[in-house]
Amino acid sequence: MSGRAYRGLSADERQADRRERLISAAYTLYASLGFPGTTIERLCSEARISNRAFYECFSGREELLQVVHDRCVDEALGSMTKSVQEAPDTFLGRIEAGISGYIGFVTQDRRRARIMHLEVRRAGDHPLITSRKRTMSAFCKVIEESPGGRALIPPGVDARLLSLTMLGALQELLIEWLLADEPPATDQLVGTAVHLLRQAYAA
Repeated sequence: MSGRAYRGLSADERQADRRERLISAAYTLYASLGFPGTTIERLCSEARISNRAFYECFSGREELLQVVHDRCVDEALGSMTKSVQEAPDTFLGRIEAGISGYIGFVTQDRRRARIMHLEVRRAGDHPLITSRKRTMSAFCKVIEESPGGRALIPPGVDARLLSLTMLGALQELLIEWLLADEPPATDQLVGTAVHLLRQAYAA
């Protein structure tokens, strides 16, 4: 049973509403105050719910960050996939479009970039490991499904490790964009990543 209706909402609908308000609050507070500086009390105040209601939605701050982070990753990978699908049907064309789509989407909202590339590191290993596996899988899929992708991988180089290298470079470029006193333009980030990609496949 979903319980009695209150103000036109069932118990399940009220629970879903509180959950979404907490996710929205976390999206802003984890990015502005940082994960360590964001208390459950502050999250509840921002979401306008009680501490008890918080624990009816999430087990703690870590689980909430995992949910927010996963949503950011889903949206970023969706944008990357869309860019790849609309790109010229060549290996480098699709890979470059994927990089551009990923960086472009992540940097559209500074909160998103901060949660994905800084705050998740401060919440323990689990969120980072989960995200790393999913993102790695998506990049490997782009390489494997692009025309001639496997054939262009230099001899003796593992495709998965090459994808990991590219992801590491993207991570550092985005952290630089977040933390630098004079952040580089996003087209510089894309250009640098694409240059590294072309060098990796130059052979």
